[in-house]
Amino acid sequence: MRQHPWNIRATGLAIALFALAALAVPAAAMAQALPIQQVLQQFIAEARNEAAANRLKEIDAHYALNEYTPIWVSNGDVSDKALQVINALNLAYEDGLDPADYHALDLLEESAAETPEEMAQFEIDLTASVVAFAQHLNAGRVNPRAINREQVRFPVAVAPNTILASMRKTAQPKVYLRLLAPHTPRYERLRQALAGFRAIAANGGYSTVPEGPAIKPGATDPRVPAIRKRMVEAGSLKEADVASGNVYDAALANAMIAFQQTMGLEALGTIGKQTLTAMNTPIERRIFEIELNLERNRWLQNEFAPYHIFANLADQVVKVVRDDKTLHAELIQVGQPYHRTPEFTDVMEYIEFNPYWGVPSSIAVNEYLPKLRKNPGVLAAQNIAVFSGGKKVSAGAINWSAYGKGNFPFTLRQEPGKDNALGRVKFMFPNDFNVYMHDTPSKSKFEAASRYFSHGCLRLKDPLKMAEVLLEQEGWDRKRIDAVVAGGKNTIVKLTNKIPVYIVYLTAFANKDGTVQFREDVYGRDKILADALAEAMGRSS
Repeated sequence: MRQHPWNIRATGLAIALFALAALAVPAAAMAQALPIQQVLQQFIAEARNEAAANRLKEIDAHYALNEYTPIWVSNGDVSDKALQVINALNLAYEDGLDPADYHALDLLEESAAETPEEMAQFEIDLTASVVAFAQHLNAGRVNPRAINREQVRFPVAVAPNTILASMRKTAQPKVYLRLLAPHTPRYERLRQALAGFRAIAANGGYSTVPEGPAIKPGATDPRVPAIRKRMVEAGSLKEADVASGNVYDAALANAMIAFQQTMGLEALGTIGKQTLTAMNTPIERRIFEIELNLERNRWLQNEFAPYHIFANLADQVVKVVRDDKTLHAELIQVGQPYHRTPEFTDVMEYIEFNPYWGVPSSIAVNEYLPKLRKNPGVLAAQNIAVFSGGKKVSAGAINWSAYGKGNFPFTLRQEPGKDNALGRVKFMFPNDFNVYMHDTPSKSKFEAASRYFSHGCLRLKDPLKMAEVLLEQEGWDRKRIDAVVAGGKNTIVKLTNKIPVYIVYLTAFANKDGTVQFREDVYGRDKILADALAEAMGRSS
């Protein structure tokens, strides 16, 4: 007997299950036609985990509510509706899901059922598969919060009863299932990208480029023809622009810069180790990365507000979006690998100009205390005040050697100014992680292709432009903003229209221009997700 991913095994108890599917059983006789109840209870007992058992209990509750009448079998035969659903399961790969996880081919064989016993087993197997598929399509296959506490997402899957009740009513089950998937432009673009990459894989995938030393534009190298071929495959070099010979010419350099941009690499045209690795990454790996990020998009479901802020940690870019149109985009610096920025959604409530910086206790103890032991004047040089019991005290009057972790009864606060760690403005969406967006005096770090520099907050390259965009609907213009900043006084502007902020981690995404982008998994969250999916779906990672 085949086995579902949730460990349901068909048993001898399926005999006579849904005899009413082949025979018209009056309601009065229903009490004698309860093998389905027995079978479902057996399946529940054999479920591999609590989540699977709960799903089956809800399925059982739905059938009980409907007096155990079938959904997929009618007038002694498998219905057309059932065949439509099996077809949808077979197309699960279009959303980055695996048809084998829903036993699509097995169900197609079972659809040839003739006897009441065969139809009974088919009914239960298809129901279990379609509920799992619908929930996975709707909210993902794993609970993000359960696999990584840095992913503060709480997707709620559509209930089994809702799925099955809709299946009983609809004449177009495939249409209903499609409506369960996220219908955001971001999800659909990535879904289309997956189809394109699968087509490339079916045609043989990508060619490879031999390893070797770095190549700069204008240089001569025997690998140049192979690089040209690879750039044509990537779509960044047109066949008409392909030259001959081994010279790394301008047309190829421009194509390489475009390719490097899609990979989030330093885009100067020099072909170094990272670029070679990106070129030689198998397309099967890219397909897998797209599948992982479709899963992340399903966690987000359809929650995006028409007007919102969208920050992708893996891309280190933040965007202000209205009706899927980007009003403003800029580079950000995000948490270092050991100060990883979490993924969550919150609401921006106010913007603060000329902010104070309350030095986090961890930074105060781990970074400032060792300096204070050597030189108490280090704080004054950075315009940082010391407070004890809410009162300002002199740093020079404190024996800093007497304090350490667990014994630091002071708070440090940097006053507003051009050298303030938060710069001239911060954007507040209060949350449990004390993460927010802010200016920074460390502007040179924005030149790096990989910008993992902060303690967890999002540092903006052009924060005053961000403030201008966000405060426009509050009646502010740039002249007013500049005047407040120049005044140097701490000023809080409460937003009349609070703005949803989505902080995500997408290592593969598709832009509106059709380019498919890939980013390095600096936080290791792809690996965590891949392992969790393998465990959840009962296969090795």
